[in-house]
Amino acid sequence: MKRYFIHTFGCQMNVNDTNRMGEALASMSYAPTPVAENADLIILNTCSIREKAEDKMLSWLGRYRQVKLQRGALIGVGGCVAQQEKKKILEKVPYVDFVFGPDAIGKLPEIIARIESEKVRVVETAWVDSESYVFPQADPKSSLGKTTEFVTVMKGCDNVCSFCVVPHTRGREVSRPFTEVLQEVARLTTVGVREVTLVGQNVNSYLGGISFAQLLLRTAQVPGIERVRFTTSHPHDLSDELIEAFRIEPKIMSHFHLPVQSGSNEVLVRMKRDYTVANYLERLAKLRVARPGIAVTTDLIVGFPGETDEDFEKTFALCEEAQFDGQYAFVYSPRPKTVAGLKEEEWGPVPHEVKVKRLERLNALQKQVSVGVMSQHVGNSVEVLVEGASRTNPLKRMGRTSHNRVVNFDGDAPVGALVEVEVQASSQSSLAGVQGRVISLPLVTIPEVALQPEACVVA
Repeated sequence: MKRYFIHTFGCQMNVNDTNRMGEALASMSYAPTPVAENADLIILNTCSIREKAEDKMLSWLGRYRQVKLQRGALIGVGGCVAQQEKKKILEKVPYVDFVFGPDAIGKLPEIIARIESEKVRVVETAWVDSESYVFPQADPKSSLGKTTEFVTVMKGCDNVCSFCVVPHTRGREVSRPFTEVLQEVARLTTVGVREVTLVGQNVNSYLGGISFAQLLLRTAQVPGIERVRFTTSHPHDLSDELIEAFRIEPKIMSHFHLPVQSGSNEVLVRMKRDYTVANYLERLAKLRVARPGIAVTTDLIVGFPGETDEDFEKTFALCEEAQFDGQYAFVYSPRPKTVAGLKEEEWGPVPHEVKVKRLERLNALQKQVSVGVMSQHVGNSVEVLVEGASRTNPLKRMGRTSHNRVVNFDGDAPVGALVEVEVQASSQSSLAGVQGRVISLPLVTIPEVALQPEACVVA
């Protein structure tokens, strides 16, 4: 039996796509391996949201070349960089055998069969028309051993943010019919999944027959589902209806990722973000009233073209006021085919050393806020859904709170159990403690394969 290894870069959508790739390969009798050196097929599932992600991909391709030389392994590049660069990847990296975009995941068996029979290199990056696009139907067996899983509800993005390459790599928005989503969620419960994360490039613009708020509420009512999450969102789609869903449905978890990108209205205009800082803070305040204590995380771009010292100070002030539970802040890097990439010289490039200093200030502020937030849990109990073994110590358990905070703890509760954990210590990114009362057990016994290494790595 041949073995495959998938190296996943980027967002939850890519992680979910990797799952679909695994299912496609299983249909060809490929088995997963957690070690690339043992693989007959290596796939890099790529992200192009930032230049650094592309650099990582090229670096890893260099390392995997040795596996190809030793074992004759096939090497493929999928995901957003594949869609963006197409045949240029084959020209740049002569030992890559095939390139395929997000819409071609279902064609993996056909692509590999063609390579093996015709001894050719393949590029498959054609778009599937929105009207005829069919979402892959996940096989619940591939989720066996997991207590939490991603479910795709839409793909693509119709926004035209000047810095973002996603519309060029994922295409226009296509929403999955809500009946399909609910059916997939129901099937996942049969193998023990108790928490689902609804994913898409801009989920709260969902148009699959009902509103996104209604989809969340219906998902929460699927028997066997205890927790519902989603990512990611655009502030202009944070509706009153969605806020109300947080107020009335406790199974919707107390975490909202709401990218703001900048605290300067002038920069937001150049970014083509159709809200002001005041608009953002107003919606944020309503959300926090509807769900007191909700954890809000955000994205920030530092050093966007034309960002002055005053613009950055406004971003810093926003972060001080908003007190985000976490932030994903990055220095700006120009992306192909984007307005900002084309107009960087006109708007005014920010020197790299200035970008780095600004980023360091934001990170220092966030560390202070996060340490304070996490330390408040010490001495208290938190509710945790057990996901498996701790990554830091396989003898301990690991799970997450409603607020998406990682908890490593001593205990023996099975995967899928909801337990109370008495928190004894905290850090900026996680909590540690001891298992207390078992709140509930999964209706389905979840095998301990969740504690084994997966056949992919996420960068």
